Amino acid sequence: MAADLSPLFPIISDDEASPRVAAVFADIRETRKTDFINNFWRVIANDPDNLEQTWAELKHVMAPGAIDSMTKDLIYVAVSVANNCTYCIRSHTASARTKGATDEHLKELQAVIAAASRTNRLAIGLQVPLDEAFI
Repeated sequence: MAADLSPLFPIISDDEASPRVAAVFADIRETRKTDFINNFWRVIANDPDNLEQTWAELKHVMAPGAIDSMTKDLIYVAVSVANNCTYCIRSHTASARTKGATDEHLKELQAVIAAASRTNRLAIGLQVPLDEAFI
């Protein structure tokens, strides 16, 4: 299981964080209104440039907008299923739950993911031409 794997780089603790990393961690805490910094951020903190860039992008994309916050997390779960990212499936499922996602939401999401995967593969395998109405 993926949870049993060791990270390729150390998990950076608050005490080990450089000033740049500490600043990003502080922004994550402030933005998310929590003291918890998950292992994803702590591992990519080994590369402060990557940490800053990734946090800035995610902070922007996941911020309130035309799509509500729970739906964004559910989309993130769907993409994570397609990419086979257990870590992201679990973290964004947990996040969606804090925003109101119920077991019924998550069951329906999994059904949609399964149906989309099946019909995507059929369309790819059968080389179905694009309808003029969709262009």
